[in-house]
Amino acid sequence: MFESKPAHELSVEETVSLTFRLYVDNFGIFFTPYLIFSIISALLSLPILSCIQNITKITGPPEVVLPKLLNMLLTLMALVFVIAVISWIIGSIINGVLIKSASDIIENGKTSLSDSFKFVVSKLPSLLVASLLVGILVVLGLLLLIIPGIIISLMFYLVIPVVIIEKKGAIESLTRSRELVSHRWLKTFALSLIIGLIIGALAFAVNLILTPLGTYSSLIGTIISSLIAPISPISSAFYYYSMLAKEESRKIPPPPPPPF
Repeated sequence: MFESKPAHELSVEETVSLTFRLYVDNFGIFFTPYLIFSIISALLSLPILSCIQNITKITGPPEVVLPKLLNMLLTLMALVFVIAVISWIIGSIINGVLIKSASDIIENGKTSLSDSFKFVVSKLPSLLVASLLVGILVVLGLLLLIIPGIIISLMFYLVIPVVIIEKKGAIESLTRSRELVSHRWLKTFALSLIIGLIIGALAFAVNLILTPLGTYSSLIGTIISSLIAPISPISSAFYYYSMLAKEESRKIPPPPPPPF
C-alpha cells in the first residue's frame, strides 16, 4: 500500500499509525536489513565472549596470573572498542537504509534496498559525523543535570532523516533539525517517548517469554529484535515529513480579506 507524502502536519497518533501500516505493508524490505545486522552483531560478540571465558580460566600463582590477567583485560578492552565501532558503523548504515527506503515509499510508492544502500554509503561520512556530534552533545547535556541532554536529543531528533532525505552535511543537518522541530518540543518528546515505550515493552515481553527456552532464546530473541527495531527509523521518516508539512504551511500566505 502506497503512503503518500503527508500534506499536513501529522498528530502523534497519525505518525505511529502510519509507521505501523507502512512497516506491515513492506515488511520484507524493513525486516531483512535489521535481521542481517542482528546476525552480524551476534557473530561480532563471539570473540568477546571467548575472551571473557579465557579470563575466567586463568589459574596459577599470583605472579603468573596477574600479568596474564592484565594482558587479557587489555585485549578485551581493545576487542570491545573495535567491535563497538564496527557495530556503530553498520547500525548507522542500516538505520540510514531504512529511512531512505521509507522516504522512497512515501514519496514514490516504491524503493530498492540496493539503491538505498548505495546512497547511504555515499552519505556515510556525514551520517557518522552527525550521529557522533549528537551523541557527544547529548552525553554532555545528560551530565549537566539530565534535562539539557533531553532537550538536545529533541532538538536533533531529525538529524539522520535530514542527512538522508535532504542530503545535508553533518553540521547543516544539526541546524536544519532544530529548525524543523522548533515550536514542537513537547510533540517531539511525546513521539520519542511513545516509540521508546512500544519498543521497550515489546522487547521486555519477548525476553520474558523466551527465558524458559534456554539455548534457543538467544537465536529467537535476535529474530524478534529485528522485528521490533525498524519501528524507530520509519517513525522518524514520517515525523520528518510531518514537520516539513508544518514548515511549508507557514509559508502559505493568508487569504486576502473580503471585499466588504
